[in-house]
Amino acid sequence: MALPQFWREPIAQLDKRSAKQFIRINERIRAREVRVIDDKGEQLGIMAPFDALKIARERGLDLVEVSPTAVPPVCRIQDYGKFLYEKDKSERAARKKQKVIVVKEVKFSVTVDEHDYQTKKNQAVRFLTEGDKVKASLRFKGRQMAHRELGYAIINRLILDIGEAGTVEFMPRMEGTTLHAILAPGKKEMPRKPAASKPAAPQAQPAQTSAQS
Repeated sequence: MALPQFWREPIAQLDKRSAKQFIRINERIRAREVRVIDDKGEQLGIMAPFDALKIARERGLDLVEVSPTAVPPVCRIQDYGKFLYEKDKSERAARKKQKVIVVKEVKFSVTVDEHDYQTKKNQAVRFLTEGDKVKASLRFKGRQMAHRELGYAIINRLILDIGEAGTVEFMPRMEGTTLHAILAPGKKEMPRKPAASKPAAPQAQPAQTSAQS
């Protein structure tokens, strides 16, 4: 008995993206039995992949293994191209919500003037409030290495001036001729919920005395 044409499709014609994402579809499903859910979300029961694929092809759809670790594996009858599109769409949306932390550098010098210092400090505060880390660095030139305490004073002043906008991840330290510190965004305090007021205790009513005859 000849097999139906859909069962004799060459594996090479299957969507190559399924191999990349380790999703088995159609003829690649090797389990003896699968639990099948149709395109309307209804349970069709447990059957052989051959029978489930036949139903999928009759509806112009694919058989997609959505839960390979279940016993038996769960397969859904659906449009595989639409399934990948929705999957990629949800993954892109999840990546957009993720904040990529970047380390941004703010450079100082031993001879920095007050105006330049304030500009760079405000820059560091802005980076931190935007969720990025800040590397505050100060490079000593020539004879300035003999007065490293001046550099430490500038970086420590920056840490104090930034205040709650940032927390020190790495304290000031020397690497070669450069002094640097790493600051991370400060923790945002969650708004406190107002304490629920306790209901007032009912006042005791004065006991009533019966009239004497």
